[in-house]
Amino acid sequence: MDEMDALRAELEHYKAQRQKIRDIVGQIGGKTGRRRNTVVNAVFLVLVLGAFALDLVQRVAGWETPYLPPALVLEVAVLLVSLKIIWMIHGQTKVDHFQFWILNSIEFQMNMLSRRLTELDDAVRAAAKAPPGGGPPDGPGPA
Repeated sequence: MDEMDALRAELEHYKAQRQKIRDIVGQIGGKTGRRRNTVVNAVFLVLVLGAFALDLVQRVAGWETPYLPPALVLEVAVLLVSLKIIWMIHGQTKVDHFQFWILNSIEFQMNMLSRRLTELDDAVRAAAKAPPGGGPPDGPGPA
C-alpha cells in the first residue's frame, strides 16, 4: 500500500501545481483579459475605419474643413494603428515572460529529480557493495 499512497500523494501534488498555474494564468490575462481584448480591438477597428472613411469622404466629396487639415485624419489613423501594435507587443511580452517562467520551473524540477535519482543510484550501489548483515565489509571487527 505504500506505493499507492505515494502515487496518491504525487497526484495531489500535481493537482495543487495545476491549480497554482491556472491562478497565475488568470492573473496575467486569462479569461478576464479576453473580453477586454475584444472590446479594445473593436474600439481600435471602429476608430481607424472611421478615420479612413472620414478622409475618404473629405477627398471624394471635396468637403473641406478649415479646422481639420487634410492629412491629419490619416495621421491619426496611423497613430492608432501604431498604438495597437505597441499594445500587442506588450501583451506578447507578458506571454513570453510566462512561458519563460514555466520552462524555468520545469528545468528546476528536472534538475531536482536528476539529483534525487543520482542520490538514489549512489545509495543502491553502496547497498549492493555492503555485505549482508550490515557489518563492515571486511567482516566483524576484533572481538
